[in-house]
Amino acid sequence: MLFPTAHGDRMSADAVQLMLSKYVNVAAETCRSLGSKHVSPHTLRHSAAMEQLAGVDLAVIALWLGHLALKEAALAKVTAMEGREGLRFKPGDKLLAFLNAL
Repeated sequence: MLFPTAHGDRMSADAVQLMLSKYVNVAAETCRSLGSKHVSPHTLRHSAAMEQLAGVDLAVIALWLGHLALKEAALAKVTAMEGREGLRFKPGDKLLAFLNAL
């Protein structure tokens, strides 16, 4: 556990964000460019993952960021529908355009 509480429990996402904001403000006193940046726990996770790109399998990075579990769950739902003709989801043009824009 990266950020335990005084009782040894896991910190809430809000508590982690509050702590991070506090220390970003402290750091911004000496590094002025931080004052104009949005720094979140996700930003830190993403930055750490990008540092791992040299020599680390992309699947490991995806797991670190939590993306792989989400994709596996979505694929499991699609796979369960295979073979049942007419029941497979077919996205509309509007949804496809939105996804292509990501």
